[in-house]
Amino acid sequence: MSEAVLRLGGPPSGAGTGALTTEAPRRGVVLWLNLAWEVVRGGFVELWAHKLRSALTLTLLMLGVFTLVVMTSVLDGILDKVQTGFAGLSWDGTVVMQPKEAKTNDDQKRFAMSSGLRYEDLARLGAEHPKVAAFLPRATKRTNIRIQGGTERIFVTGVTPDYAVLMNRPINLGRALTSDDARRRSTVTVVGATLAAKLFGGADPVGRDVIVDGVPFRIVGVTAPTQIFSEEHYYDANGLLIPIETYMVRMDKDHKLTQVTAKLRSKRDVQDVKSLLLSRARQAHHGIEDVEITDLDAEMAKGFARFQEEMRGWRVVLSSLAATVLLVGGVGVLSVMLISFSDRRFEIGLRKAMGASDFEILFQFLLEALVLASVGALLGTFAGAFLCQKLSHLFPWGLVVNPVGLAVAWVVALGLAFVFGLYPALRASRLSPMEAMR
Repeated sequence: MSEAVLRLGGPPSGAGTGALTTEAPRRGVVLWLNLAWEVVRGGFVELWAHKLRSALTLTLLMLGVFTLVVMTSVLDGILDKVQTGFAGLSWDGTVVMQPKEAKTNDDQKRFAMSSGLRYEDLARLGAEHPKVAAFLPRATKRTNIRIQGGTERIFVTGVTPDYAVLMNRPINLGRALTSDDARRRSTVTVVGATLAAKLFGGADPVGRDVIVDGVPFRIVGVTAPTQIFSEEHYYDANGLLIPIETYMVRMDKDHKLTQVTAKLRSKRDVQDVKSLLLSRARQAHHGIEDVEITDLDAEMAKGFARFQEEMRGWRVVLSSLAATVLLVGGVGVLSVMLISFSDRRFEIGLRKAMGASDFEILFQFLLEALVLASVGALLGTFAGAFLCQKLSHLFPWGLVVNPVGLAVAWVVALGLAFVFGLYPALRASRLSPMEAMR
């Protein structure tokens, strides 16, 4: 063991005042750095000398830091993914009209007097209004389609040409539906990305035909892959989009609509537009209010608030788990340092006999505990960063290590090492040389 560990020496007795003022601080810093280096090196020697004991302690500290790093990073990635998904819904400034469910016998009797939400209502419901940018009718049914090689049961949805743009359904291959398709009632279709991958694998399906209820439809486009955050998203990704005029002629003789969506020019006009749509629906349905209006923007805000509440719950659960693991790791540090104190009583006494102060012994033991915690935290950091890199492709903006989570993990690990290493360090610093060397 070097002289720096045994004692921090003072200046030579023959040195003058000038030498004392210039050399003493520098010599003191050098000796403290030497002491720190000897303690760090000695800590690694102790770890290597007791491999099993050190491995158990380091594993607990590593798991605690690993859990905190991965937890904070993954939760941030999930938050980004969900925010991207909600933004992709294009529900800002959007209200939707749907048939109301009859909950009582009186409702059933009244609703039976109305023909329901039908394609013929669009002339009244979709009349131009200065507060509405567009009306988007939608009709969906599930049916069997036939392609070369077999059949598949999927969703067929009739939409207008501006549906893809206004509801954020970008086209990945080919083209979208056009006003010319609608005017001609063309038997053309845009395939959802999920369905296209399922039916055609990696091949380009544009130009191929699918048979829907005995009618061949030419595939003109494929939607881009997207996150599925609503029922309509699921139907579109797993089905076919066709002109709504073609749908009414070929798919549904009753001309039933699933919903009518209104895209507003300003979100401030939500209540006015809701009242407008209800008034138009009553006029179209002989005074019977058999539809309901939903503010999708408000529903999205409620859904996101629920998601954030669930995320807070998960943070508490996972943070508690990581804290428990780190706490057990801290107890492991205490055990290691107590055993180290018992094994090195003679060494402590010898150092004190040669002039080492109580503070130097305290510093030595605390630094050894911090070295032990730092090794475990470093291993946990590398393992967490490696896992985040492997999971990065699952998130829209990648997955990077959260610096706040990393800092918290290190502070907690080193803080616990300091707290649990303090008792053995105090015992070692207060040990008298005669008692230790007896």
